[in-house]
Amino acid sequence: MDHSYDLIVLGAGSGGLAAAKRAASYGAKVAIVEGDRVGGTCVIRGCVPKKLLVYGADYWKKITISESFGVSYKDVHLNMEHLLVNVREEVDRLNLLHIDLLKKSGVDLIDGWGSFSDPKSINISRDLTGAIERRIEGNQILIAVGGRPRRPSIPGSELGWVSDDMFLQKSFPKHVLVVGAGFIACEFACILNSLGIQVTQLIRGSRLLRGFDKDLATALEVNLKSNGVRIVFGHSPIAISGSPGDLKVSTSDNDFIACEALLFATGRSPFLDGLRLDLAAVRTENNRIPVDLDQCTNVPHIFAVGDVTDRVNLTPVAIEEGRAFADSNYGKLKRRCNHDLVGKAVFTEPEIASVGFSEEKAIKVFGEENIKIYTSCFRPSSQALHKQGPRCFLKLITRSENQKVIGCHMVGECAAEIIQMASISIGMGATKIDFDKTMAIHPTIAEEFVTMR
Repeated sequence: MDHSYDLIVLGAGSGGLAAAKRAASYGAKVAIVEGDRVGGTCVIRGCVPKKLLVYGADYWKKITISESFGVSYKDVHLNMEHLLVNVREEVDRLNLLHIDLLKKSGVDLIDGWGSFSDPKSINISRDLTGAIERRIEGNQILIAVGGRPRRPSIPGSELGWVSDDMFLQKSFPKHVLVVGAGFIACEFACILNSLGIQVTQLIRGSRLLRGFDKDLATALEVNLKSNGVRIVFGHSPIAISGSPGDLKVSTSDNDFIACEALLFATGRSPFLDGLRLDLAAVRTENNRIPVDLDQCTNVPHIFAVGDVTDRVNLTPVAIEEGRAFADSNYGKLKRRCNHDLVGKAVFTEPEIASVGFSEEKAIKVFGEENIKIYTSCFRPSSQALHKQGPRCFLKLITRSENQKVIGCHMVGECAAEIIQMASISIGMGATKIDFDKTMAIHPTIAEEFVTMR
């Protein structure tokens, strides 16, 4: 045995990094095992590079309307190749930053893929199917390997991209077909559309953003269509033929869509490949690792956090689960992650953000007669001069009996930043009266939340 540790963390993504550094801060001897770059999905191929593309698309879009504010440009052009190179360089910088932070925290970073050899031992291999190079042992083991994009099992699916591939492109073609209705599909549809690319969105169901409030989904659909995105509901791809740059996508209605590239954004799955969970007797369920409120699996010293548990698959949730695990097991501070009030944002054009109950869920739980809805829809000041672009939509959901705010939703500029602060209020049990007596900052979008009647 090469080394023994108090804690071995499998996966250096958001949850694993948070747990490893927090446990080490309490004096635990910690190793983190990662076969890919450090940072996980969020930093390397998810939230961070995607948000940088959102900023790039937003800069380009603002230039197209700048003349109404007296700002004129000459010989302006979009260098998509330069944008993508800069995004990758920033990801590389963050990868090195996280490696340095682990070192400063006293965590041993082990380069390789980890798999169980028994309940307390981890084999390290150069790749998922390679020979074992070393073995380490841990008193506790935390599985934080995250998830991977799903690729449908249809003929020619290898010709399509998944979200990981978007950040590896040198440029984007003129017409991209986006398959999916979730936040990843909608975000990339907006990014590509804002960069001047023709986008078709193919959706199996009848609405966007299942799980979000219906009014938010409707507002996004209207804005996507007004921006020129073609949305096809009720159909899915059944086969892909052709070659990159010239694809033919056969659909379930016996039709086809011609495009230059295709993005599958149809969900993600826990990444259990190669872990050999059977050798540690760790139980799985529907290709995920079920855990209790303390993040513990069916094996008392083996835990799991983040997307591998397939509960609330968001970066801040994985981080909080990792920190709560470390606090409870190494900091003598018994606590659990609260999954009941989690803010969500979709970085579309415009942004969507939400916290608490949707209208549909509130009706189901409390009954329609026991809730009250407040809404506001308006054109923001930023559109006053050029008089075009998506309108803002704000929505509060309250309990009739005590006026407690149980849901807060928004479509519009800076929605994510605004809902972040609203999350605090709702978490503290704020009522509509508390919102009403808060003096508004004018002129702002957020003031509408405290002036609704």
